[in-house]
Amino acid sequence: MEPCKVLVIGAHPDDAEVFAGGLVVRHCQQHSVVRIVSVTDGRSGHHEIPPEALVPIRREEARQAGESVGAEYLTWDFPDGTLQPTLEVRAAIIREIRTFAPDLVMTHRPNDYHPDHRAVGTAVQDASYLVTVPHVCPETPALRSDPVVGFMCDLFTRPNRLRADAILDVAAELDGLTSMAACHKSQFFEWLAYHDGELDSLPESDADRWTWLANHFKRLYSQRLQHFQPELQAQGISWTDSQLLEVYEISEYATRLSPEQRQRLFPGALS
Repeated sequence: MEPCKVLVIGAHPDDAEVFAGGLVVRHCQQHSVVRIVSVTDGRSGHHEIPPEALVPIRREEARQAGESVGAEYLTWDFPDGTLQPTLEVRAAIIREIRTFAPDLVMTHRPNDYHPDHRAVGTAVQDASYLVTVPHVCPETPALRSDPVVGFMCDLFTRPNRLRADAILDVAAELDGLTSMAACHKSQFFEWLAYHDGELDSLPESDADRWTWLANHFKRLYSQRLQHFQPELQAQGISWTDSQLLEVYEISEYATRLSPEQRQRLFPGALS
């Protein structure tokens, strides 16, 4: 069987780690071909470093994060903080999906707290059918069928909760996803620590910072576990506090997820 091909299209360098890190690490460990794309250049993600100086830093951090698990990590040039679901963005995503020809595309939902996330989710949703239309972006040959498109885990409830179509316990992948995230030093140890008011509690040594970051992810996954307990109960899935859940919704605008595809695209899924 051909290796599974997974394409993660996020708005920013580090979105893949935050919203789908466990699944990314699991696929890499199973020798899937994984490509991560940050649609924006990350220029707005800092409180001190000027945007033009920040772009190459974030691009290199993303490259190192991908390398740490065996994934390719690309950072595009659309400006961070001003992204819109334009025809230019849509065309870039259509060309990327056609060129890489993934089995699974992961992205943000079109409703999200961050306008860049919403723009990417909308652009991927709008690109889903069009990747099969030859006269759209004719310079890149069209696919015969579109891939499965999954929306990455979030806790938003308006206009609706994320539908739990695939649920994974990624506790075994915590070390790998923490190591990926730790490559984004300008984000987790500078910008986000500043934004969340945690700079004063940030440890000095790399080892202690790694542990601090792992605990950050444990808290994030604890929130997800609490949020999705109704879905777990409805599906008859028992849970423990030690589980780290990632929950995915399958887009209705692309290929539907078959039972055979489920274990290939979401290996070890609880549902």
